[in-house]
Amino acid sequence: MEVAQQEVLTKTAEKDTIEVSGSVALLEALLIEGVDVIFGYPGGAIMPIYDALYDYREKLNHILVRHEQGGIHAGQGYARTSGKVGVVFATSGPGATNLVTGLADAQIDSTPLVCITGQVFAHLLGTDAFQETDVINITTPVTKWNYQVTDATEIPEAIAKAFYIAKSGRPGPVLIDITKNAQIQKFAYEGYTKCDHIRSYRPKPVVRPQYIQQAAELINSAKKPFVIWGQGVILGSAEAEFKAFIEKSGIPAAWTILGAGAIPTDHPQNVGMLGMHGNYGPNVLTNECDILIAIGMRFDDRVTGRLDKYARQAKIIHLDIDPAEIDKNVKAAVPVWGDCKETLPMLTQAIQQKQHTDWLNKFNDYTRQEVEQVIEKELNPTSGELTMGEVIKQLNDLTKGEAIIVTDVGQHQMVACRYAQFNKTRSNVTSGGLGTMGFALPAAIGAKYGAQDRTVVAIIGDGGFQMTLQEMGTIMQSGVDVKIIILNNRFLGMVRQWQELFNDRRYSFVDIQSPDFVALAAAYRVNGRCISEREDLPGALKEMLDNKGSYLLEVMVTKENNVFPMVPQGCSVSEIRLK
Repeated sequence: MEVAQQEVLTKTAEKDTIEVSGSVALLEALLIEGVDVIFGYPGGAIMPIYDALYDYREKLNHILVRHEQGGIHAGQGYARTSGKVGVVFATSGPGATNLVTGLADAQIDSTPLVCITGQVFAHLLGTDAFQETDVINITTPVTKWNYQVTDATEIPEAIAKAFYIAKSGRPGPVLIDITKNAQIQKFAYEGYTKCDHIRSYRPKPVVRPQYIQQAAELINSAKKPFVIWGQGVILGSAEAEFKAFIEKSGIPAAWTILGAGAIPTDHPQNVGMLGMHGNYGPNVLTNECDILIAIGMRFDDRVTGRLDKYARQAKIIHLDIDPAEIDKNVKAAVPVWGDCKETLPMLTQAIQQKQHTDWLNKFNDYTRQEVEQVIEKELNPTSGELTMGEVIKQLNDLTKGEAIIVTDVGQHQMVACRYAQFNKTRSNVTSGGLGTMGFALPAAIGAKYGAQDRTVVAIIGDGGFQMTLQEMGTIMQSGVDVKIIILNNRFLGMVRQWQELFNDRRYSFVDIQSPDFVALAAAYRVNGRCISEREDLPGALKEMLDNKGSYLLEVMVTKENNVFPMVPQGCSVSEIRLK
């Protein structure tokens, strides 16, 4: 009989309970919560949990990452594609602090995570013991909730609260820090009960029907209404409700980068991407609409540009599950608090069936200008070096918009978000609010575990890839199938673009040298290829997609190509530049 599982079967004589260690109680909780994969890295302070995990190998799939930051980004990727809570293990001290970037990323992008960290024995807390850090105070600003467990009896309730808080309402990361004595301690285990209520925590605000009615009246009277949507639609699993709303209303709709895929890219009312490198029409016409309906988005500065010149002529209707986001950056005429899966059907029922053909055609007119001045030469060049855009276009031709695209941060990210086709929800995985270089490779690993029946393609720059390239070791050991495209422009491209446009081409420390990425992949037993000629691109992409197992394709693209359109920092969205 395996040791840890034998504990679960050993009943005490006094009560109808089971004596188990804190570590076993934790693992039993994970099973009951439906956890099927854990991304982690062992160490001294979390060793009792890993010892218990040895007996759960057939029930819990643990993926050994190569760095804790890689582990938490993998957890994010898993959560984003599966819709479930990502689970991450790390030890104390540097193991825990290595999670901080991922926690901050998950917090700002509303990604549900439960991170378990080991901690020194309770009697050593505050003594500067080996690998002791005050992880609770360190992570308080970047978690939705955190808690330190010093007694094993607290573990079932703490884990139940952790999962409930992480996934309910506006999702986010939770960290539970468990001292080593609590992991070892035996206690009378009375089973595990999932949490569905915490007295001091209200995950969903009460929907106020009067605001639904006010919003409907504004929409029904609008001549130039415009919908902008974000990830809240996807987090709320409200894609069908959202589609029904825009189709009944006839309103043009544009997306933030985290909202991409909620409706298909080619939907006739999908007018494109918002923001600094978004499409021409959605940005310009934000400042011409009469009603702006924001759904599950937070008016980030990359979307709004200069706030004092943002949609001043429009009345704002803001639907959001988090009351703190309403009126935070942009004043709403009508605040619609609540889960959009609940509020959107109410709003849809209250609005009139309409078509806004002339208004929609105005967006299409701007699209034609953008195609002529920007998109055509980016996607269909006939001479010169390869462009990032043509790589994405030809990838679309092969995947038909069915793949999950995971991007890092920089020019390649903006190009991929602009041009990738998304036919399904939960297909665009990127670091939005924090802009974390190094995100894509580990996030793609997690994304594949979250959606094992789908093709996962990581699109990464030559700079970002080198921040977490050690996770090639995770790919090698786990055998996970991830397709990797490195768009190599031999620069830290987005910083270089700003230095060209705003600092008189003073290229300060952006010329980055890289190793032989194909040889590096081979060292990790991953097939690869490097191309620089246009005629090789279709065959290379097909070879990558057809390869059984992971594959790295390095594409040498033009060095000094800029991503346009662009809203310069400090400018209005209507001052967007096409060149």
